[in-house]
Amino acid sequence: MLTQADTAVRSEVRIGSQQAFLLLRTIFTVAPILFGLDKFLNLLTDWTMYLAPLATDIVPVSPQVFMYVVGVVEIIAGILVAINPKIGSLVVAAWLLGIIVNLLILGGYYDVALRDFGLLVGALALNRLSTRR
Repeated sequence: MLTQADTAVRSEVRIGSQQAFLLLRTIFTVAPILFGLDKFLNLLTDWTMYLAPLATDIVPVSPQVFMYVVGVVEIIAGILVAINPKIGSLVVAAWLLGIIVNLLILGGYYDVALRDFGLLVGALALNRLSTRR
């Protein structure tokens, strides 16, 4: 039989996991959409400098056109997280893995790759928190 203290702890854990879910769902909805939109505007940075030449060797388009496609995919991924975080979080995690591989091939942006690895782990945490919803 559960004591009143056990019930309170379970309730606190449930509330904490709901808050973590909402925080992660919000950031993995908003950030990909904003970064995706910025691929068209280049207000934050020149995104093409983060693109390994191998990418445009495989997909023969200009770096800017490649970034436009990246932007569309990021916007779709953010919307997918908002609609279905369980699937969307996996799409974002896979996308981040692709970004990490690109940065490692490019070289010189290991700090950004490490940051994106942390984001990938956050996306996987969102996926785990989404399994009960």
